[in-house]
Amino acid sequence: MNTARCVIFMGVVILVTQQGLPVDSYGDSHLDGVLANITVRQGETVFLRCPQDDEKTLSAWLNRTNLLYTGETKWTTDRRVSLELLSRSEFVIRIDDVGIQEDGQYVCVSQTPRGMRKTVVYVIVQVPPKITFLTEDMALMEGSDVSLMCSASGNPEPTISWKRVSPTAYSLVSEDGYLEIKDISRHRAGTYECSAINDVSTDAKTIELKVNYPPTLMEVKDVGVPVGQQAVLGCEAEAEPAANFEWYKDNERVMSGSYNSEVESQGKLSKLIFFNVSEANYGNYSCVAKNNLGIANASMVLYGK
Repeated sequence: MNTARCVIFMGVVILVTQQGLPVDSYGDSHLDGVLANITVRQGETVFLRCPQDDEKTLSAWLNRTNLLYTGETKWTTDRRVSLELLSRSEFVIRIDDVGIQEDGQYVCVSQTPRGMRKTVVYVIVQVPPKITFLTEDMALMEGSDVSLMCSASGNPEPTISWKRVSPTAYSLVSEDGYLEIKDISRHRAGTYECSAINDVSTDAKTIELKVNYPPTLMEVKDVGVPVGQQAVLGCEAEAEPAANFEWYKDNERVMSGSYNSEVESQGKLSKLIFFNVSEANYGNYSCVAKNNLGIANASMVLYGK
């Protein structure tokens, strides 16, 4: 439903509608023309041109219910609005540094001996997209459901989409900036990007999605080496948070320096290194990987050749 407000110009009441053309509540007038839409980007300057002829006695520019200029007289207090040209053929005002508030209908009204004449132009202010809300970084348990939300402003209204950008890039199906992932697995953890796109430009922001899970040990192998040689027992664990490693021979914990060995753990991998294998080093060994969510262990044998 359209609404209307009254503007009094030269003793005639004009109804300026929210959508469409202005009409008179009374008084003799006619529509001289509808000019082509003017599309301008936020921050640029727009020129509003109104054709004139010798019959006019006074002209005015209006924005919705605001009187901007009558002839050379400025009515608005907005410093960005100024008179560019007033001649027998044209009445031109300019608006600098336009914003979304300048988007809308403008009317040039001219008083002539034959009545009031109106020219209408619609200004479309394009505004680059700006992401106004984004889900924060998240850490959740494997198997959980997660909802990611992203919203943005801009004119035209931006299209919002989600994609995962690392460790492997792929696009995701989302609706109105809302992305739902059911029963999330560790393989869907990573960096997710929300993009807002319109005819002006693109805005993009990322979040980190971390999936926590207890340790899972990869397959281990028995190792055989002769006395006096170097031997390496290896243990690899997938875990989030990263696992801490411990080594045991039978039920006794093996620390760096004991059994003429050294424990090296970095990231997913832990190694138990024997620099000079002796008969006493042969036997059964266990690798234990644990984090705050669980524990896993695997056994292997160091034997002689």
